[in-house]
Amino acid sequence: MTKINLAVIFGGKSGEHEISLKSANQVISALDKNKYNVIPIAITKNGQWLLGEIGNEYIQKNLSLANKEGGITLEQSQALVVSKEENRSINNFYQGDTEGNKIDLVLPIGHGPQIEDGKLQGMLDMLGIPYVFSGTLASALSMNKKKTKIIAKSAGLKIAKDIIILKNKKFNLEKIITKLALPIVIKPSELGSSVGISLANSKEELEEGIEKALRHGNEILLEQFIKGRELTVAVMGDKNPKALPVVEIIPQISGWFDYRAKYEVGGSKEVCPADIPDETRKKIQKYAVKIFKAIGCKDLARADFIWDEKDSKLYFLEINTIPGMTATSLAPQAAAASGLSFPEFLDKLISGALKRNGTNTK
Repeated sequence: MTKINLAVIFGGKSGEHEISLKSANQVISALDKNKYNVIPIAITKNGQWLLGEIGNEYIQKNLSLANKEGGITLEQSQALVVSKEENRSINNFYQGDTEGNKIDLVLPIGHGPQIEDGKLQGMLDMLGIPYVFSGTLASALSMNKKKTKIIAKSAGLKIAKDIIILKNKKFNLEKIITKLALPIVIKPSELGSSVGISLANSKEELEEGIEKALRHGNEILLEQFIKGRELTVAVMGDKNPKALPVVEIIPQISGWFDYRAKYEVGGSKEVCPADIPDETRKKIQKYAVKIFKAIGCKDLARADFIWDEKDSKLYFLEINTIPGMTATSLAPQAAAASGLSFPEFLDKLISGALKRNGTNTK
């Protein structure tokens, strides 16, 4: 069997650089080397591309620093960058590596701007290189939380009230509190992994949270806080997508699913399949497939919901087109509950993307 030349792209300039590195390391370790010639491609925090062996060296050099947000400094991220332009050119990227192995497929394992927001996908489309996960438009729409919620509402899903604030534009704290009521969730509009997110219980915390979130982008989303159980559903497929088992996330060290609860050891407990009524399970899986289709996602995406403890209604929060991809991340956990090991899960994603692009996987 001819090996598939698979480029795994990770890192990037967003605040989710460290999470991307951890995911990529797990994915590369799990990929069957009898099936794939893996070409690691690291993107530094300053945007340089490190291909092949130097990309693998980037993982090994920085993995121990990736256990917390901002753990890798800009200087550390740039340490392996070379001055020779040909070592990180688009031409070499297209060919695959310096030995000239042309890339068959790209597996992007990155989160946040420039990798998950359609920019990378647009570049790959222009180069004619197929890739796993959603296309340019779906990726861009899913990255913007407000636009995603507009689509979700039009598809019949329930959403929490919200307000958009733009950098360098005036806002009135009293009017915000009157409309949304405290506590208020503050989120950068185009970032994931709970980076820059905070929960404000007072006017002072609201002001501080807005200032913090605006450091991560020009637009932020203020959202009504819905107290309830956090449920997430991964959806796999293309023309006929199917929902995987529902996962419930129970934070252990925070009052909600923030960055610490997501990534610190013992930060949260995941229950898969979630212990919920069958009627609720069917409904949330139906909603997840609905938003997956409405946005135009492909291969895999994970939709997050809150099950309101007061009225038992399901509120859609957001959808992630490149979910966390360590073996213990939420989507792989759901796949495992449906009978797919982590390597099998990766194989299914890769074979689906190759089939969609007319490539024979045998």
